[in-house]
Amino acid sequence: MRVAVLGTGIVGRTLGSALLSNGHEVRIGSRTAGNPAAVEWAEQIGGPASEGTFADAAGFGEIVINATAGSGSLEALQMAGYEQLAGKVLIDVANPLDTSRGMPPTLTVCNDDSLGEQIQRALPDVRVVKTLNSVTAAVMVDPSLVQGAHTMFVAGDDATAKEQTIELLQELGWPAGSIIDLGDITAARGMEMYMALWLRLWGAAGTAVLNIEVRSAGTPAG
Repeated sequence: MRVAVLGTGIVGRTLGSALLSNGHEVRIGSRTAGNPAAVEWAEQIGGPASEGTFADAAGFGEIVINATAGSGSLEALQMAGYEQLAGKVLIDVANPLDTSRGMPPTLTVCNDDSLGEQIQRALPDVRVVKTLNSVTAAVMVDPSLVQGAHTMFVAGDDATAKEQTIELLQELGWPAGSIIDLGDITAARGMEMYMALWLRLWGAAGTAVLNIEVRSAGTPAG
């Protein structure tokens, strides 16, 4: 499958490398072709790895992953070209973090809205699925780094898009039993607001390689 990854930061490069390892073709997109981080990544990986603009990547991908900084995601998607994204599954892993006033960051949108919903409203013909935003990049692609069972969430309006996304999550090592479908895209509100707690957990644990497990009554310990 051809996958477009929008964003050349650690999240985008990490996801791109993992997807290539699983046999997909990957093109990383940025504002301008020749982005140094993207070029270095593509040269190191070789083979079916390529880079270009947001629009180049969006046109290439059968599935698109938004790994841009949340504060710039809507602009990046506009640059990618709405017509090139129409009908595709867009997996949104971004968080709407504002670090302009230092750490810990605040959220640019919360409570009665979310970045995931803003993207879906801006791109009504795109099938947006929110997932992977609740863990650090290394855990996104290798959940075994965290000992024992732990949980990944998905949310979106399109059931088929969520099924395709869950298949990709399983390729990355997330067991089916660890994935919880939270429902429609409005669930992205809670998923994104969880970041406030996740950042505190990182500080308390001294590592970002962590996650939570959701258990219900009678669920055996993982």
